[in-house]
Amino acid sequence: MAQEMRRADKLMPEHRIYELLETGYCARLGTVDPDGWPYVCPLLFVWQQGRVWFHNTVADGHFKSNVRHNARACLEIDVPGEVFPYGRYACDTSIEYRSIIAFGRIMIEEERTAKVAFFQALMSKYYGNDTSRPKRFFPRLDGVTLYSMSIERLTGKETPLPSPEQRWPAVDNTKSPTASPLSDISD
Repeated sequence: MAQEMRRADKLMPEHRIYELLETGYCARLGTVDPDGWPYVCPLLFVWQQGRVWFHNTVADGHFKSNVRHNARACLEIDVPGEVFPYGRYACDTSIEYRSIIAFGRIMIEEERTAKVAFFQALMSKYYGNDTSRPKRFFPRLDGVTLYSMSIERLTGKETPLPSPEQRWPAVDNTKSPTASPLSDISD
């Protein structure tokens, strides 16, 4: 499975990968069902204890069925930024972004203390300090399934926003006799 990243110039430094795991808002988690069909869910998540943690209802559904069938999963988190021109033509447009892809295995966490720790971290990350509600009290723990995903492979890519001096029209690469309008195409 260890495939070389084609765009090594976009490789995100490790500290930025873990920063995105800490602060990213929504993850998309892909699993495969028993018939081989992929299934992707957007989920809120917490990065703690070297694992990605997330939850859903205790009811059996497509996601839980997939996890029980095959624990392997792929997780994606991204942060889009500004769209910018880098060349003369409309198709010479890119986007500032950061993204990570993680491959790993999901397990269902049954321990009540793990659920409490997860929800404390989840509320802290997404809701902050709400003093109008009781803290550390989660009466619906029996109604949720808690999952954690180990990380076996983790990569990150990013395209920073270039300064205005590094964008079109300040930089017009079509003025060079050797430049091609397709020379800067990136993915």
